Amino acid sequence: MGSVRDLMSAVLEGDELRAEELTVRALEEGVSPVEILEMGAVAAIHEAGRLWEDGEFFLPDVILATEAFKVVMERVEPLLEPGETPRKGLVVIGSVEGDAHDLGKNIVAAFLRCAAYEVVDLGVDVPHARFVEEVRSREADILGLGAYMTTTMRGMKEVIDLLVQAGVRERVKVVVGGAAVTAYYAAVIDADGYAKDAAAAVRLMDSILGVG
Repeated sequence: MGSVRDLMSAVLEGDELRAEELTVRALEEGVSPVEILEMGAVAAIHEAGRLWEDGEFFLPDVILATEAFKVVMERVEPLLEPGETPRKGLVVIGSVEGDAHDLGKNIVAAFLRCAAYEVVDLGVDVPHARFVEEVRSREADILGLGAYMTTTMRGMKEVIDLLVQAGVRERVKVVVGGAAVTAYYAAVIDADGYAKDAAAAVRLMDSILGVG
C-alpha cells in the first residue's frame, strides 16, 4: 500500500505525472480501484480542504490538487464495477442571475466532484427559473446558489420562492455562499445552510445528506 500513500502525497502536491505513474503502479500491484480512489486520491482532497481552511493552502494549491485528482479518476473510473463509482448525491450549482463571478463557484464544484458528488454546473448569470427547471428535471438533492455582489444576492430569495411556487422546495436542500452572503442572510431567506468556502460546502452537504 506504499504506492497508495505516495499517491496521496502526489495528488496533494498537484503532481499530475507522478499521480498517474503511482496509480498505474498501484493497479499493477493489485490494489483495487476503490482503494486507490478512496485511500489515495479522495484522502488527498480531504487533506487539501483542511489545509485550505487552516490557511496553509492557497487557491493555486487547491487547483493543482484537483487537477491531479482528475488524472487519477481518468485511470481508475473505467475499472470500477457498476455501483462502485462513489456518488453521494446530485448537486445543481450556479451563480444567480446578474452575477458573472465564477471563481469561487468553480472551486466549490471541483471540491464536490472530488468528494464523490455528481455536479451539474449551470455557470454564471443563471435565470431564476432555470434553477427550478434543473432541480425538477434532474431530481437534485442539493441546489447551490452563489452570489458575489449585494445587488445580486437578493436573487437567492427569488429562486427559493420559485421553488416553493413550483412545489419542489421540500424535495431539495438549498445551500448558499459567495462573498456577499452571510449565515444570517441564509437564515433570513430560509436556505438550508451557508458555506463560507469550498471545504465548508462539502462538510455541510455531507451533513445535510447524512453521508461522508
